[in-house]
Amino acid sequence: MHIGRFRLGMRTFKSSLSVLICILIFEFFNRGEPWIASLAAVFSLRQDLTTTFNFGKSRVLGNTIGGIAGILYLLLQQRFTEHFLVEIIALPALVALVIVVSDGINNNAGIISAIATILLITLSVAPGDSVNVAIDRIFDTFIGTSVAIGLNFILRPPKPEAEEEIKEDLIVLKNKEAELQKQLQEIQEKIENQKK
Repeated sequence: MHIGRFRLGMRTFKSSLSVLICILIFEFFNRGEPWIASLAAVFSLRQDLTTTFNFGKSRVLGNTIGGIAGILYLLLQQRFTEHFLVEIIALPALVALVIVVSDGINNNAGIISAIATILLITLSVAPGDSVNVAIDRIFDTFIGTSVAIGLNFILRPPKPEAEEEIKEDLIVLKNKEAELQKQLQEIQEKIENQKK
């Protein structure tokens, strides 16, 4: 539906619906605040089921890696009394470890969610809180991702809208390709200049 320059498409509708579903799930099961699940659902939701599933899979794997690192951090924090020293030494080291592991298993698409998960756990869980809080945060992300995948399985966009979304994605890809070509040309020019 278009109103001037503004468009309400299927993906927008599904994003809003995914937030509603997360709120209802958390209310029904008395899980507390649904903000992590809602964010995960909106971040994971893509134009079609295949893309959503692939993105969701990377996000879940990233969240698992970040969650394990976050739990390690909480265990270190419980073991040592000087919490600030643990934070300034262990947290940056664990962030680097999360990136190295994610890259090593070729889950580059999940690096941002892995880092977001470790930071969310480490910087929002009070010192001395249970590791269960960290596990709950990871599980909330799984709930949101599952909602996004389920919605894209049930609500498929009409063919004209799917084609329009593909065209929009192609424009974004062409712009990225042009940026990469420009960067490649700049690198080649620097190499040429260094040879002189």
